Amino acid sequence: MRLNPETVRQIDSPIRTARALLDRRARERALLDLAQAAPQYPAAPEVIEHIVAVARHQHGGDYVEIAGLPHLRELFATELRTAYRGHVRAEHVVITAGCNQAFCLVISALAQPGDEVVLTLPYYFNHDMWLRMNGIAPVYLEPGPDLAPTAAAAEDLITPRTRAIVLVTPGNPSGVTLDQHRIAELSAVATRHDIALILDETYRSFIDTDEPPHALFADPDWARTLVSLHSFSKDFAIPGYRVGAVVASTELNREVMKLLDCVAICAPRIGQEAAWAGLTSAQQWRRARAREIADKRRWFAAMMAECPGGFELLSTGGFFGWVRHPFVGRPTDNVVRELAIRHDTLVVPGTAFLPDDRGTFRVSVSNIDRAALTEFAARLTAAGGSRPQQTLNR
Repeated sequence: MRLNPETVRQIDSPIRTARALLDRRARERALLDLAQAAPQYPAAPEVIEHIVAVARHQHGGDYVEIAGLPHLRELFATELRTAYRGHVRAEHVVITAGCNQAFCLVISALAQPGDEVVLTLPYYFNHDMWLRMNGIAPVYLEPGPDLAPTAAAAEDLITPRTRAIVLVTPGNPSGVTLDQHRIAELSAVATRHDIALILDETYRSFIDTDEPPHALFADPDWARTLVSLHSFSKDFAIPGYRVGAVVASTELNREVMKLLDCVAICAPRIGQEAAWAGLTSAQQWRRARAREIADKRRWFAAMMAECPGGFELLSTGGFFGWVRHPFVGRPTDNVVRELAIRHDTLVVPGTAFLPDDRGTFRVSVSNIDRAALTEFAARLTAAGGSRPQQTLNR
């Protein structure tokens, strides 16, 4: 049979590619798996109990409305109104099978082959993959020295074919968290050009402030250009339940639901019930887990301040650290391969998140405890060179 050449030309999942290295590793020590970000603890007891009750109910496996369970949509809208001090209603919320699906559906509702979408570097690899597989051109927004994009740089990339600007904050892979002012400036660019500003807010619960991540929902006309994407996976330790959300205008959501009906009919009921239980009865648990992740980030930053083996931490936030290796001119894929095979340490190369090799890789700091972080530093020292690179390889 003939395969779609647009799909064939794309890379395999970088997580799958990274895990393929494990069959070749030395196995001289325990594996440090810092590749895929996932909570290392079970869901809250209240969530588990509710899931069990739903599974036992005679209608626990039924379809739900395409837009999602009404009680979940209403509750999530209420949370967003409170957390963002803004104007969000249930009709603005469509529940999806994870945030990846939310992104794919939104892009398919906004753009067609030949259109362009602006992605901030480093991008989340699935975003770039989905655009390319659908004939939509990714246009790369170079960040500033602080690894955050600027409105001026974004403005320069807008053309008549541009349909959206995509921001991930806190960043995946960089962890960089954009402040309210920067997000507002980029939103203004989108508004001036009547294009979408897509905010992937998967890690919004893991920022180091109690202030709203942004103030855009406070504008009564926010739905004109803002599309906010969410995930419940990390918040409630339910990544395998596949539940996320699109928060957008009713006009866009109508198109999203057409697509959702074709690819999944609805997000899995069990995941939606798990998210509802988390929002209802596990908020204190959720905040405690966020504090634990924040502790891990601080420990990681302190450990990397010594540049073990010459490896340099460029940024950290959310679940991630963005690290530059010390081997100037050496392909990052080779560095990552050696870390996995010889040092039993699995990370994801920065080439999965960039159009070129800049000597970087992603570390999922959520995956390890303090002792394992110390071991990670020791392995970097064993693998490393004498000092950090002095400039980015661009």
